[in-house]
Amino acid sequence: MNIKQAKKQIENAVRSYLAKDTYGRYIIPSEKQRPIFLLGAPGIGKTAIMEQLSKEMGIGLISYSMTHHTRQSAIGLPIIVNKNYGGKEYSVSEYTMSEIIASVYDYMELTNIKEGILFLDEINCVSETLAPSMLQFLQYKIFGGHKLPEGWIVVSAGNPAQFNKSVREFDIVTMDRLKLINVEQDYSVWKEYAYKNGIHSSVISYLDIKKGDFFVAETTVDGMNIVTPRAWEDLSKMITISEKLDITVDEDLVSQYLQNRKTAKEFSIYYDLYNKYKNKYKVRDILRGIESDEARTQAVRARFDERLSLIALLLEEVSSDMKAVNQTTDILGEVKQSVKRVRKSIMAGAGVREILETECEVREDKITQDSASKIMSEKQFVIQKEAIKTIGKYMALYKDYEDTDTKALNEAYLADVSALEKQVKTVSGYLHNMFSFVADAFGRDGNEILLVVTELTANENAAEYISRYGCDDYFEYNKELLFYDRHKEIIKQLKEEENQ
Repeated sequence: MNIKQAKKQIENAVRSYLAKDTYGRYIIPSEKQRPIFLLGAPGIGKTAIMEQLSKEMGIGLISYSMTHHTRQSAIGLPIIVNKNYGGKEYSVSEYTMSEIIASVYDYMELTNIKEGILFLDEINCVSETLAPSMLQFLQYKIFGGHKLPEGWIVVSAGNPAQFNKSVREFDIVTMDRLKLINVEQDYSVWKEYAYKNGIHSSVISYLDIKKGDFFVAETTVDGMNIVTPRAWEDLSKMITISEKLDITVDEDLVSQYLQNRKTAKEFSIYYDLYNKYKNKYKVRDILRGIESDEARTQAVRARFDERLSLIALLLEEVSSDMKAVNQTTDILGEVKQSVKRVRKSIMAGAGVREILETECEVREDKITQDSASKIMSEKQFVIQKEAIKTIGKYMALYKDYEDTDTKALNEAYLADVSALEKQVKTVSGYLHNMFSFVADAFGRDGNEILLVVTELTANENAAEYISRYGCDDYFEYNKELLFYDRHKEIIKQLKEEENQ
């Protein structure tokens, strides 16, 4: 199954394991909760989905790579204690608490979150001396005599033997205690993740053309060839920061991430072309509706792969704008709640500045608490920080703590709402101009229009924007086009052009 399906399977298992009866007891007792074992190639997102799940479900997450542990660090150190049996004292060996078990208790103490996931990565690479203790842990959730707290689900992960020389094949007894999920790489699923997490559009548009380069893991006479989804994501981050710092992105840099000579070379060439197209077509002018006849003529004459790159550039620009609008909308949604609370608290005689200060403090406390427990997403972190900044701007309007007049507050808030409305109008205009340019250049029923509609549908920022503010062009073309049949035509045309 792909990583998205695996994530759903894990979510269902965690929900089942955390389900309780009417007496507050776990319906499936801890010792009967089979640890989940994710088995899949490196870099396909096994760790990432654990972080996503913990945030989405509001539960804890503790992660360990088992290759870093010896028997002593995993189960604890032996100590001698005195115990009395039948009136006689004996010296008995016990163990200090395992670092792994202790970290779970520390987490619960710090965050007050009592349920979560203990994620043990590379579990099939443990040392020979640790292997028997791991078997005991998988069955009884015990390390060195110390039990994993109830409410904590064990999820483990590992790579198949062909990807890792350190892999120890589990025996039948061990496998019979695991809930096995085999995971395979899937570009279409990763693409959803890529849009959501801001992967550079040059990477997405390249992989749309050359899906076979998405994952490579093989050993040849020239050495190892490794290209993984993780490598593409890390390269994307490096490209983004390099563009900001004016650092050259060339084959030397790309090959540090894409460890396959052919793929690194071809992507480097494509990236240069991608930037050439950005300058050639003046994408921002197209969105503003002031494109030149020359740009339109060049687009009409362009090969299909160049057209794909042009559309990717248009979508990158407008997606960034839609993301900004979505963020501002969310921020003002948070601010609106604070403004409402000010109005209510004024009735009790409190001053506006005092109430706003309290609002900022409460939000800062939430950021601190949720960040410590790792259940706050990056998106929510930014929204809360920007909401605090906006509330602080309103607070600066009030010097007197006793001032209860909300007029200045209301006017400032309405001014921000008005600015957002102007921003929405501008971005909606960009969307319309993009559709008009593509339809005029390539035809209303062309593959290019289909591509724009399908990419907007897959892009989380675009889907969120359109659901909030609409887009007549999107709905019009969405209704006219048959997605799956036309998508096949695009793939066929790409293959034909590659063979020319």
